[in-house]
Amino acid sequence: MAWASRRITTLALVRNWALVLVGNAVGALGVAALVVLSGQLKFIGGAVGAQAIAIANGKLHETFVEAFTLGVLCNVLVCLAVWMALSARTTTDRMMAVVPPIAAFSTVGFEHSVANLYLLPVALFAAREPTVLRAASLDAAPEWLTVSRMAMNLLPVTLGNIVGGAVLVGVTYWMIYLRRS
Repeated sequence: MAWASRRITTLALVRNWALVLVGNAVGALGVAALVVLSGQLKFIGGAVGAQAIAIANGKLHETFVEAFTLGVLCNVLVCLAVWMALSARTTTDRMMAVVPPIAAFSTVGFEHSVANLYLLPVALFAAREPTVLRAASLDAAPEWLTVSRMAMNLLPVTLGNIVGGAVLVGVTYWMIYLRRS
């Protein structure tokens, strides 16, 4: 919205997005590492890690268009959560406002790049754990669970998140509320 109002340059916008992406990647990978080191993936006889692999299976077998569209839909809900939180008056109201849209994107399987930056590496590490492989009825790590395949998911999802958040929500709000006549 600041870019559409020409309060920031395209370079500043891209720089900000890059910093946010790097910061989120470091945070997501850091949490993934902590989860792996905690042994949580082996909980319930490896069922926790097996579920991570099952979710990754769905994500890594989407087409580019499917992943992109799921990314668009996700960030519309994420932005809705932000706008609802900004309109709330108390901390309790803010917490209550963000839960339904975030729960909705998680429940229906929409794609968020930062969530995938956590989940996909967790699945990759889970597939190296014998307890998890047994729980997932696998003899070995699946051949489709690779870093390059993860990148091929993150690209359309990230682009979809940008379109959903910046274009469908940001530009729409800018057109309605901030654009000068």
